[in-house]
Amino acid sequence: MSPAPSIGVLATGTCLPERVLTNDEVAEAAGVDPDWIVQRTGVLRRHVAEPEQAASDLAAEAVRKALTAAGLPASALGLLVLATSTPDELGPSTACRVQALVGADRAVAFDVAAACSGWLFAARVAHDWLRSGTGERYAAVVGVEVYSRFVDPSDRATAVLFADGAAATILGPVAGGEGFASIQLGSDGSAAGDVLIPAGGSRLPASPQTLADRRHKVHMDGKAVRDFILRIFPKVLGDALHRNGLRLTDIDLLISHQPNPLLLRRAAADAGVPADRVVIIGHEVGNIGAASIPYALASADHDARLRAGSRVLVTAFGAGLTWGSTVLTWTRTQRRGVVPAPRAETPSTGAPPAEASRPEVPCTEAPWSEASSAEVPSVEVPRAEAPCKEAPRSEAPRADASRAEACRAEIPPTDAPGAENPPTKAPRTAIPRTEGAQL
Repeated sequence: MSPAPSIGVLATGTCLPERVLTNDEVAEAAGVDPDWIVQRTGVLRRHVAEPEQAASDLAAEAVRKALTAAGLPASALGLLVLATSTPDELGPSTACRVQALVGADRAVAFDVAAACSGWLFAARVAHDWLRSGTGERYAAVVGVEVYSRFVDPSDRATAVLFADGAAATILGPVAGGEGFASIQLGSDGSAAGDVLIPAGGSRLPASPQTLADRRHKVHMDGKAVRDFILRIFPKVLGDALHRNGLRLTDIDLLISHQPNPLLLRRAAADAGVPADRVVIIGHEVGNIGAASIPYALASADHDARLRAGSRVLVTAFGAGLTWGSTVLTWTRTQRRGVVPAPRAETPSTGAPPAEASRPEVPCTEAPWSEASSAEVPSVEVPRAEAPCKEAPRSEAPRADASRAEACRAEIPPTDAPGAENPPTKAPRTAIPRTEGAQL
């Protein structure tokens, strides 16, 4: 039996709705000053879907672009895994909607619900699936959110952060030594109430009372979420390095979920990651949940920050609570030209023909050339020293004494998880090499 192939990212594609929601607009509804948003979060703008656009529309366009970049037709996909917290409906899966829209009639399609960690959870599923020997060769892994339908504009803790967007990756076989190393994931359901949409499911079905109480909007304990991120970030980072026998100096880029620019910069600097190796996209697009990691990958690729052999440390964390990490060795694939737009007719799966005949979604060009990460503002706020806390459960990534130094300070309480001061340079965390570790 031949060995299982290495699996990597062959191409990316993104879709941001054309409408831009400015800080001035958000601030007026949330009852804050626009400068407060910038100083507390670093978010400059966000994109919002039109009323007729659903999560599947944005995701399908991102998948189309990724397929074109990979030089593959939709019929080449054997798997389509979609990560979202804002599906088109409770059922069927939004992935099935996307399958019909792009014409991927040979793909097994289903959703993964792991909040902002969703893309990495979905990538783990696709990675293991493609290595299982069942015959599938390519997978689309897409993250998408339409948070604007679930955000209370008057709630400054959420309205200033969350936004809409989609980003897709095509996974497939790569040369040995490239692609994903092991993808480690974790969960702690005891803190599921820290950030959630309380109503609309089987526990709290829609009713006049749930609507009146705004229970169909995102509810978030900003301080708890922020503390979780600062606690888990150095641990998942250190664990990924330790598993692969690497040090921070071996990493070319850090790509992480983007709760907001200031919080990510702070967490990365406290863990000793040089600022020029951190990919920041939250100032341009806000928090786009499961789409943030693949969007950051696409941004780095677009800006030529990724080259063949680049070693990328990927970290994720989100509601649930969920987290994960991996090391991805980038592959520069041979582009095989642009393929025609995938056929839109609905395969014979019982889906109504009207769903597949919807026009392609207009996506704005990604604003990578308009606003660089240098635009993320700096704000000086005194930091209070506090001891690190243990991971929320015993299965969480271990943090030895050297790694724990990276998590040495808490941030003054605020409403939003990330309304904090910018990071300052911290000593690098020394991770001992593990002999025999393989990438």
